[in-house]
Amino acid sequence: MTPTNPHRIRFSVDLRPALGSTFQPTGFPDLGPATFTRYTDTGELQECLLVESVQSMANRLEGAAWDEAARDQHPVFSGLPYVRVHRAGDPEAFLTSSRLEAHRLASAFVREAELDGTKMLKVIAERLHLAKDTPLDRTAMARALLALDPFALLHGVFFNQKEWFGQPRFARAVSAVIEAYDVRQAVSGGRKSDHVRHQLDKNGTGGGTKEGYGSIPFHRVEWTARTITAMFTVDVELLSSYGLGDDVTDLLTAIALWEIRSLLTGGLRLRTACDLDPVGDLPEELPTLADLTDRITGLISACRAADPDVFGVGGPLPVAWKAA
Repeated sequence: MTPTNPHRIRFSVDLRPALGSTFQPTGFPDLGPATFTRYTDTGELQECLLVESVQSMANRLEGAAWDEAARDQHPVFSGLPYVRVHRAGDPEAFLTSSRLEAHRLASAFVREAELDGTKMLKVIAERLHLAKDTPLDRTAMARALLALDPFALLHGVFFNQKEWFGQPRFARAVSAVIEAYDVRQAVSGGRKSDHVRHQLDKNGTGGGTKEGYGSIPFHRVEWTARTITAMFTVDVELLSSYGLGDDVTDLLTAIALWEIRSLLTGGLRLRTACDLDPVGDLPEELPTLADLTDRITGLISACRAADPDVFGVGGPLPVAWKAA
């Protein structure tokens, strides 16, 4: 049984570098590594570091449920809908999907694509019953999203276009972040060697370092930490608030846990120099992939038996996109 409670499912997993003792954290333009200071339980200040942000972890959780080679959702989610975007005039020319886009159903490639000659911008507005001088019905909208792409309810979506009256927003129901505590810099370097061009011309003729010729020394900064921790939360209360019924709520919760388990089981190679492994066994409250897979398969069947249209087309909804 999927572990649920009236509020949230929370757990943490300690991590360590899979190779050596250092790791490369996430970085941001004009900022670099995101360092911060926190108070420990004893009231002391501790230098900390953001290893992977909430928004990046959301993408990684979604990615766990997507088969990149097949350009389709993982087989365990067979029967669930999503929007598949192909190039206009060529249904086999896959471009993207609502599972891959940063803004999901609200992304430009989805909203500007056409379904049977009608722009998805209008299709979404109609299915969500967005109209002037009309209050937003969150349960009705949630049911509409369930029939377009249930993952939008898990990972959040913001319909911010002016044509979408009321600009409804659905908050993220599954969140994760990786932080490192008691951190120190590990400064090192290297040298890009050119075994062909040993010496650059003084006048710059023939190409120099700007063009990639010659031997170039470089420096790099990685980090060490006393503790690296991945934290996860599934907001069961938020999912329940949509009024979609116990089976749907349990299904969405199970999908969230499946994504988390799959991500932790499959390895956390976040970047070239950031490959992390769990320390010890995973939390007991996190079911195995086999248990979650069985649970998801059974709940998809139960939901469709109760309402054959609950998941719309029950698979990829093809829409055509063409450049303006």
